[in-house]
Amino acid sequence: MDTSILSSIDLFAYVFVAMQVLLTVICIIFFISGIDDLFIDLCYWTRAFYRRVFIIPKIQPLTEDKLLNTPEKPIAVMIPAWDESSVIQKMLENTAQALNYENFYIFVGTYPNDPDTQKGVELARENHPRVQRTICPHDGPSNKADCLNWIYQGIKIFEQENNIQFQIFVMQDCEDVIHPLCYKLFNYLMPRMDMVQLPVLSLETKWHQFTAGHYIDEFSQLHYKDLIVREVLSRSIPAAGVGAAFSRRAFEIVCASNRNILFSTNSLTEDYDFGFRLKKHGLKQVFVGFTITRTTFKHTIFRRKLKEYKKKELICIREYFPSTFSTAVRQKSRWVVGIALQGWENLGWKWDFATQYMLYRDRRALITNLANFMGYLVVLLVATVWFVIWLNPNAYHYPPLLEQGTWLWYLVIINGIFFVLRIFHRAYCVYKFYNLKQAFLSFPRMILGNIINFFATSRAIRLYINYLRTGILIPWDKTAHNFPSEDELKAFRRKLGDLLLEHRIITVKQLEEALNSQRSQYRLLGEIFMDKGLIDHIQLNKFLQKQT
Repeated sequence: MDTSILSSIDLFAYVFVAMQVLLTVICIIFFISGIDDLFIDLCYWTRAFYRRVFIIPKIQPLTEDKLLNTPEKPIAVMIPAWDESSVIQKMLENTAQALNYENFYIFVGTYPNDPDTQKGVELARENHPRVQRTICPHDGPSNKADCLNWIYQGIKIFEQENNIQFQIFVMQDCEDVIHPLCYKLFNYLMPRMDMVQLPVLSLETKWHQFTAGHYIDEFSQLHYKDLIVREVLSRSIPAAGVGAAFSRRAFEIVCASNRNILFSTNSLTEDYDFGFRLKKHGLKQVFVGFTITRTTFKHTIFRRKLKEYKKKELICIREYFPSTFSTAVRQKSRWVVGIALQGWENLGWKWDFATQYMLYRDRRALITNLANFMGYLVVLLVATVWFVIWLNPNAYHYPPLLEQGTWLWYLVIINGIFFVLRIFHRAYCVYKFYNLKQAFLSFPRMILGNIINFFATSRAIRLYINYLRTGILIPWDKTAHNFPSEDELKAFRRKLGDLLLEHRIITVKQLEEALNSQRSQYRLLGEIFMDKGLIDHIQLNKFLQKQT
């Protein structure tokens, strides 16, 4: 036989043995990870059953009226901004107009060498005096924590100059779409709580946008199930960086214990780090997934009459996440560096057992993100061998990678069951926040998400090794942001007719007549209501301000 053929067979044999070893290691990793996830699932469903049977029937539910009738406390909103000229003005204007809250100021942190972002903030300030701009004393980018620290210093100066004392501090990003009642909810819960974290979800994407869509799946699972269990077990949660509110007491205690430095500048995920610092001081943290019931009216299929529908509306933060492979890898590598690597360095393991378990879950991504991709390689190799044998039944037959009846065989079966459970729970969480279509898409997007996580983890490890070698802090490796268009924002605003019906200003028949007039005359619905004498100009402005 030709020596080149023999060497090729020998090479393939070595590769085959390596794949057998890799398969064994990956199966063990998947089994440990599967047991871990199964425990979280059981905790979630046990809690859900207990609350439904023993807690919910005995408590009086929180209502929208309670939120609206609680006196407003002054709120300072903190938005760090580096190279955000494409979104900052639209975000500030939408936030200032849409929030159902009066007693707040928005503080945007900018850099001297970023004039375009400064210009966007100043244009927003012209129409919204509650928008304030602070300037970091050095060129950017530094990192998000550094910018937030300078924003906080600017807030303290503002308090002295304007004789005001903020009771609540809220962290937001430049791409956030904030539910109008978010700050009402913060206002209701504080200062009983020192930190309140609301759900953060991706804005819905088109079905074929798998990169942006996989954020829908991951954040749905995290904020519908995992964070709830985390709060129950460890009595704390990491801040998400957006939709997180803190009491004045929390900021003052953290500053006093850290040389007047609020956020840790040696972490790319200062929000994650901050949640653990609050736990260290025994401050109260809570994750709140609160929904309100809205009434809406839609035409039936044949558009003959309006029909009343009830829908639940989650008070949360929504935003667009990266839609390209490279930007998603960059963003996620920053999260892996901050949470898994810098978190390990800065936070260590010196906590109670429940918190150590959550730290393990955060840091296991360093292994599982790599193992998932390696698992795809093993599957690809097995499929290739089967395909070659199918093409040429007389080809050289290697022993199977997996022999039936062995312990590895049964381990693969168990891992397969775990995998099905993962698919189910992710789809279930997506369905609860979105719809059935997005739930079905969550499975193929899971595959792409694992590939993104592999490259993000590899990049994170490379960045961290370079930091250890040089001692140079990893810079603010931010991603470009998109803000929804005006047409997209309309989907989050309540219809004027629904509001007037809800407050019994008009009847269903009057709304149908106005809608028919609007279709024929192409006029604004509010003008038609005023012409008919159903509302006046003051009422119209009042209800337009309530639109979401």
